[in-house]
Amino acid sequence: MKVLKNILQFYINSSIHVALSVYSLVQMTNFMFNIPEDKPIANFAFFGTIVGYNFVKYDSFARTHKIKMRGTLKLIVLYSIFSFLAVGFYFFQLQRITQIVSVGVLSVTLLYTLPFFPNRKNARNWAGVKIYIVALCWVGVTLVLPILDAGIAITLDFYLKSVQRFILVFVLILIFEIIDLANDDPHLKTVPQQIGVRRTKNLGYLLLIIFCVLELFNSNFKYNIMHLVLIIIIAIITALFLAFASEKRSKYYTSFWVESIPIVWWVCVLCFWKM
Repeated sequence: MKVLKNILQFYINSSIHVALSVYSLVQMTNFMFNIPEDKPIANFAFFGTIVGYNFVKYDSFARTHKIKMRGTLKLIVLYSIFSFLAVGFYFFQLQRITQIVSVGVLSVTLLYTLPFFPNRKNARNWAGVKIYIVALCWVGVTLVLPILDAGIAITLDFYLKSVQRFILVFVLILIFEIIDLANDDPHLKTVPQQIGVRRTKNLGYLLLIIFCVLELFNSNFKYNIMHLVLIIIIAIITALFLAFASEKRSKYYTSFWVESIPIVWWVCVLCFWKM
């Protein structure tokens, strides 16, 4: 049992689980826009997420010499180095425009982590900004990059899916912010800190309704009734996690279960459409 627990902790702490969530959303984009799955963008997003998230999580510890997980951290560093090499490999298989935009996303990640100006906090600590930066990065990696790399024309469907993706990620982050409310610095001005937990949940419910309604405006809506049903199911699952979110929940509530929602969405598509 202890071995399984250690494996699960490494799986989560090394950002493999969140990377799989990103990978799943990229595959959802491929499905929605009929992009061939052999495109390297999904693997690029997967390994890039591992590198980016581990850099964000462990950079501050490394720079301040406050590393607690010494043994585990060495494995995470080795895996991050391997992931970085994989990112480079897949990067050079992308279209030029995709490479340029991905560098832009990387720049935002660095801005989120590192203080670019003397005696200034990084973007992660800018009051009220964190949730928007993270949501935009997820939209960029999981939707914009695959569309650009496949050379698909930018239509109304693209903008609708971008808004939907932003809403879904935004609500998922709201759950994180509710769970972390007791530990977050008050100066971060997260949504629950500003409007309270109850209003944050109501905001999330409203956004999930919009998430579902936007699917009605998809140009292929009449041919994708089953996909609408699946979107409603995913919205309900997300709403339930939001409803039961509280400061007393364990870290696995968000770091494993909530981050599994995009994976569940993709697995459902595989089961319903590709059997």
